[in-house]
Amino acid sequence: MPSWLSLRFSLAYISEFNMSFSHDMDDEYEKLRRRMNPPRVVIDNEACKNATVIRVDRANKHGILLEVVQVLIDLDLIITKAYISSDGGWFMDVFNVTDQDGNKVTDDGILDYIRKSLGPDSCFTSCMRSVGVKPSMDHTAIELTGSDRPGLLSEVSAVLTHLKCNVVSAEVWTHNTRAAAVMHVTDKETGCAITNPERLSRIKELLCNVLKGSNKFSGAKTVVSHGITHTERRLHQMMFADRDYERADDNAPDDKQRPNVNVDNWYDKGYSVVTIRSKDRPKLLFDTVCTLTDMQYVVFHANIDAEGPEAYQEYYIRHINGSPVKSDAERERVIQCIEAAIERRISEGLKLELCTTDRVGLLSDVTRIIRENSLTVTRAEVTTKAGQAVNTFYVRDASGYPVDSKTIDSLRQAIGQTVLKVKSPKDLKPVSQESTTRFLFGGLFKSKSLVNFGLG
Repeated sequence: MPSWLSLRFSLAYISEFNMSFSHDMDDEYEKLRRRMNPPRVVIDNEACKNATVIRVDRANKHGILLEVVQVLIDLDLIITKAYISSDGGWFMDVFNVTDQDGNKVTDDGILDYIRKSLGPDSCFTSCMRSVGVKPSMDHTAIELTGSDRPGLLSEVSAVLTHLKCNVVSAEVWTHNTRAAAVMHVTDKETGCAITNPERLSRIKELLCNVLKGSNKFSGAKTVVSHGITHTERRLHQMMFADRDYERADDNAPDDKQRPNVNVDNWYDKGYSVVTIRSKDRPKLLFDTVCTLTDMQYVVFHANIDAEGPEAYQEYYIRHINGSPVKSDAERERVIQCIEAAIERRISEGLKLELCTTDRVGLLSDVTRIIRENSLTVTRAEVTTKAGQAVNTFYVRDASGYPVDSKTIDSLRQAIGQTVLKVKSPKDLKPVSQESTTRFLFGGLFKSKSLVNFGLG
C-alpha cells in the first residue's frame, strides 16, 4: 500500500474512532448524570380539587419539555395548567391534567405508564434518538407536501389504490394554501411494508406528479421511508420547512380569529418573553412547544393557564446559542411561526366521522364521493383498529359556501346512513335553491358512487 494511501486510511480511521469515542463519551456522561440525578415523577390526586397534578424533576437538556408534553398528549390528557422552570441545568415542571371528560386521571394503567415513561426507569432519552431512523416492517411511511387544492386527498388516495397500496393510517393538515400528509401504507397482497426499490420509486414519482398538478413549478415533495416518527410533530416540521407561515395578503384571516402573539425582550435577564392568547383547544401546548423547539429556542421558564375558553401561554426563551431575539425580522418570524403552529390544527369545516369495515381502496372511495359532492377536505385523521376503519374528515364547500344539509344527505346516501355521522349538525346551512340545483348535478355521480362503494 502506498505510504500516502496508508496515511489517508489511518487518518480516516482515527477520525471515525474519535467520532465514535465522542458519541460513547456523551452516552456515558448522560448515564452518569442520570444515575447521580435520577428523574423523579410525583403524581398527586389530592393537591387540586379538579385536576391531577404531575411533578417532573430531571436533568435538563434541549427538547426535554417537548418530550414530557408529548407523553401526556399522546395519552389524550388535557393540560389545564403548567409551570416550567429549567435554569441551572435542572428541569422542574408541574402539570395539572384531566382526561377528555374533565375528570382527574385515576386509571392505574395510565398513571403507571406516565411514571415509567418519565421516571428513572425510562429509556425515553435513548428512545428519542432513534425517532425517524428505526425501521418498521409493518408499514411504509409516505410524507407528502405541496399546494392545497379541492380534491387533492381524493387524487392521492386513488393513485395509492391503483398502485395496490392499502392506507392503514394517515393524518392530513392544510394551512395557508399548503398541504402536508403522513400516510402509512401496506402492500395489498402481503399486508406488509413495501420494500421493492423500483416500486417505491414509482410511488414517489406518481404521487409527486399529483401534488404538482397542473402547476409544474409549485413546490411538491414526496418522501418514502420505513422509519417510525411522531406523526403530529413531523407534520409541524414539514409545514414549517414548506414555509406555510408566510402569509399572502389576500389570504390573511380576520384579526379577531388570529391568536394574539407578542415577543418582547427582558434585557436585564437576557430573555425574550413570548406571550400568547388564543382560544383553547386540545394539544395547543404541544403545538406551541413543538414549534419553539424545532426553531431552536430553549424554554427556561413558562406559565400556562388553559382552564377557561381562552388559553394564556407565557414563555421565557433564548435561542440555543444563548441569545434572546435579536432583531425585528427574527421577532416577526417567531410570531408568524407560532401563529401558524396554532392555526394548523384548527378544525375548519364540518366534522364527519366514518366507521366501517376496512378494505383496500376505502379511503379512495370515500374521498371521491366527498369530492363529487363539491366538498373539500381541510383536515383528516385515518386509523384502522382491529379491521375497522375509523376516519374523521373536516370538510367545507369547495366554492366557499357553508355546507348545506342536502349535500350531507347525498353523502350519507352514497356512503351509508349508519356508516357516516355528522358531528356538528348545528353548523349545517339550510337548503337553498342554489344548493338544490348543485345537488341535482351531483346526482350524475350518484349511481356510480353507490355501485363502486358497496356500502349504501
